[in-house]
Amino acid sequence: MNVLYTAQAGFEAARHIETLPLGHPKQRLHGHSFVARLRGRIAPGWSAFPGGEVEQLRQHLTDRVQALDHACLNHHLDNPTDTHVAQWLRQQLQADRLQLEQVGIQSTRHSGVEIDAHGQAHVWRRYVLHAAHQLPNVPAGHKCGRMHGHGFEVLLHARQDGLQAVDGDRLDACWAPLHRQLDHACLNDMAGLHNPTSEVLSGWLWGQLKPVLPELTSVTVFETASCGASHDGQRYRIWKEMSLDSAVQLRHAPAHSPLRRLHGHTFALRLHLCAPLDEVLGWTVDFGDVKRLFDPIFKRLDHQPLHELAGLPDCDCSSLAGWVLEQARQALPSLDRVDLHQTPGCGAVALLDDSAAAVPI
Repeated sequence: MNVLYTAQAGFEAARHIETLPLGHPKQRLHGHSFVARLRGRIAPGWSAFPGGEVEQLRQHLTDRVQALDHACLNHHLDNPTDTHVAQWLRQQLQADRLQLEQVGIQSTRHSGVEIDAHGQAHVWRRYVLHAAHQLPNVPAGHKCGRMHGHGFEVLLHARQDGLQAVDGDRLDACWAPLHRQLDHACLNDMAGLHNPTSEVLSGWLWGQLKPVLPELTSVTVFETASCGASHDGQRYRIWKEMSLDSAVQLRHAPAHSPLRRLHGHTFALRLHLCAPLDEVLGWTVDFGDVKRLFDPIFKRLDHQPLHELAGLPDCDCSSLAGWVLEQARQALPSLDRVDLHQTPGCGAVALLDDSAAAVPI
């Protein structure tokens, strides 16, 4: 089992991007509430005490972006695009004994850039479409067999390389024809979407976009805010998210640390599963089955004092995520990754396969 730590920090900054075509609105001085994120491994001894990694990493990232907060980014970078800001941040962090898997900058809720472990930049855009669907092959009585609908969200990731530079404007242009086709429509009426599960929809979108956007690296479909599927041209993955309202107390924290005191969090817990696509049902695992099979473990965690949980070495995020992965795999064998955030974006990821670390959610 591998463990990655995650952190995020916000900052307010202004910028203007002069390299864009004349008349582009981002050429004018404007501003954003940026979010910086990182995910990576921590060397032994980096944290002041075992279990303090998440809070220390959050503070460390906050300190690194402090120079950009309430500043004009053009004073720090010649061309402060999201990509260049993310690259600047990655350079700042590389000297800190952190093995970085991902560094990202989000400039709006719907756009940003991530730099992967190899230094490759991936631009991403989030789109919303309102559509109806029903799943014709589910067992009798399954609620998804009835016609219903969702405010779907679609997340596209693309490498920033190739002859034609990939940026948000190009992603918008590639997405626009699909949005006109799918928004405020019934997905079942579309050719190739007679069984429009989240997995099938992500694969269908991949097939539509990849020929016009060769740099595409993944398509992620949020069916709801708490579940969805992604496809990268080879594999289908799903996730199910839930929240835990739990009490914690870190045993290894120094006596003077507030983390030693009994306190609590509303944790965000996300289960990731990877399995072959069922040719009849059109899904990897039913979201409802994931929730049902995980429920006994959920009840051991939610509204509970986690420091009293038997078999748990401590109740920091990395220990908890690892415990959940180990326990839940008995009922969900396709589970290969567990994310646990104690505050937004700050927590730990436990995973069995390093390839699962690349899931861009």
